[in-house]
Order: sequence, then C-alpha cells, then structure tokens
Amino acid sequence: MTNRLENTVALVTGSSSGIGAATARRLAAEGAAVALVARRRDRLDGLAAGIRADGGTALVVQADVTSQREAAGAVETAVAELGRLDTVVNNAGIMLLGPALDAPIGEWDQMVALNVQGMLYITHTALPHLVRAAADSPRQVADLVTITSTAGRVARPGSAVYNLTKFGAAAFSEALRQELIGRRVRVSVIEPGTVDTELASHLRDDIREAARSQTASIEPLRPDDIADTVAYIVTRDRRVAVNEMLVRAAEQTW
Repeated sequence: MTNRLENTVALVTGSSSGIGAATARRLAAEGAAVALVARRRDRLDGLAAGIRADGGTALVVQADVTSQREAAGAVETAVAELGRLDTVVNNAGIMLLGPALDAPIGEWDQMVALNVQGMLYITHTALPHLVRAAADSPRQVADLVTITSTAGRVARPGSAVYNLTKFGAAAFSEALRQELIGRRVRVSVIEPGTVDTELASHLRDDIREAARSQTASIEPLRPDDIADTVAYIVTRDRRVAVNEMLVRAAEQTW
C-alpha cells in the first residue's frame, strides 16, 4: 500500500463483520486511523487487534447507531480520540425480505431504524467535522460514502421496504452531494450486488432458503471487493468525484 490516506481519520459503521470489517482493514492499510463502530464489542476488539498487528491504528467504538445519542457519541468519540474526521463510511444495514402482506411490522421498523435513521444520525453529526477536515487537509477533500445496494436501483417483489430504504439513501446522498460541492466534501454511494456476508442470516428461515436458491448459481462478491471500491473512491485526487458505483456479481442479472 502507498499510505495514500496517511494523517487522515476514517469512521466505518457496521465494521464488526463483512463489508464493514473489510473496509476498515483496507482504509487502515492505506494509512488512515480507523474508528470501528458497531454493537459487537468482541468482534471489534478482534478486528482492531488485527489492524494494529499490521501496523495500523484502530479505535473501537461500541455503539448502536439506531440510537441518536449513541450514533452522535460514536462520531464525537472518534474525533476526540483521533483528532479529526476525513472519511465516513455508512455501511451498517440490515436486509429483511418477504412479501409485504405477511411481513411482521417489526422487520420494517428494523430496516428503517438502521438503514435510514442510523445513516442519518451518523451523517448529521459527522458533516461539520468533514467540512472542517476538507478545509484544513493537505488533500483538500473529505468523503462521505454510503453503502446502498442494487436494491437502491431495481425494485423487486418481496423487498419493498428494503428497496425504500436503499432508494431513499441514494436520493439523500445525491441531494447532499449537490449541497456540499462548495465545501469539498465528496458524497458517494456504492451499490453492491450479491456479497458473501452475514446479511442473509437475519432472514426468516423460509425466506432465507428462497433467497439462497435464487442466488445459488451466482458466485458472490467478496467483502474485499467492496472495500476495494471504497478505497478507490476516497483515494482519488480532489479534482475527481466518483459519486456512484454499481458493483454486481458477474452472473447477477438484477
């Protein structure tokens, strides 16, 4: 690695597993000090130990971002401990699929709370810090990256509320992008297709089997593939803004 993010600080939500953990490792390898934000402290401690063993800097911040107080506290803790905030990756999310007619309302609440409100709580507190970082950084830029999904581009039966949260995140990001152009804060969305993560493990048993059969013929992306995408976006020169990247598994049609 070339330490392209040396002297910067990144915060990654949902970093206890999957895309979040891979992204945290990759940004640390690029030289960023990384704040690891998630609920599972044991997972975060293990990830932080691995990053430090490789010569990186990692701060464990246990928090549930669906709580406005905890989300704001996570951002402020990262800034207090690491000194600044140059990059935020809104990765925490949950996918609960199934027909709307039979869906427990609690599943809809969970998706809105994490995929939308959690993203908003982190972003709201982080924005002033990102603006300040862009103003005083030698790189003259800061980055806000939100991981959405192909479900933020294509609506399909059985994923109505998941689609709502991901389409909404994309629209929010685009409006924010336009607002922040003059502040040199780049706003990007990454739309992964099928990725080998824990996301499907939260599905009800019958829905999980249906989802598995649908993707059985697809070689899924790996979390590192999406981490590579994040790293590509946030290491560009300030003259380059990569606002949207759609990354599908090669055999995926939707």
